[in-house]
Amino acid sequence: MPKPAVFLDRDGVINRDRSGYVKTWEEFEFLPGVLEAFRLLAPSPYRVVVVSNQSAIARGLVSRETVEEIHARMTGTIRQGGGRIDAVFYCPHRRDEDCPCRKPRPGLLFQAARELDIDLPASWLIGDDRRDLESAVAAGVRPILVRTGHGKDLPETALARMPNRIEVFEDLLEAVTRLSERRVASGS
Repeated sequence: MPKPAVFLDRDGVINRDRSGYVKTWEEFEFLPGVLEAFRLLAPSPYRVVVVSNQSAIARGLVSRETVEEIHARMTGTIRQGGGRIDAVFYCPHRRDEDCPCRKPRPGLLFQAARELDIDLPASWLIGDDRRDLESAVAAGVRPILVRTGHGKDLPETALARMPNRIEVFEDLLEAVTRLSERRVASGS
């Protein structure tokens, strides 16, 4: 039976977004409250899945192996902190390559749904960018914007033009806390 998921963007949601891309583990900096947010998600029935555009690979700024090492270390640190990540999916392409897995297109979400047996309409995507929200809407996933990363600059008028209601929270911890409260209140 398919399970719901909480999809999370990486840069700007889990770690501090950098204008020059995160190219090494030393440049990866967890945002405040992130490890606590993953601890809250750990006992939930949701699959916890990171979905991220990583065009620095196609730009030749970082190798695929280095990105996978960063993801392994991120996942290990979260696990050591009492949290979990069930899978990481990323698109290595540039915007001009028109890849179906590059957000705002929903390919990463569809791939995760196939591979992990995910119920997309029962799932959430937490992102900091309009592309994340558009990807969620295109896949039938409920979108959440956090005001970290690019989210702090996204005007309310842009959110009002989206076809779905967008929930907005200050950061990942606040978003996950609200999802956890709802789950407890509904008894699921």
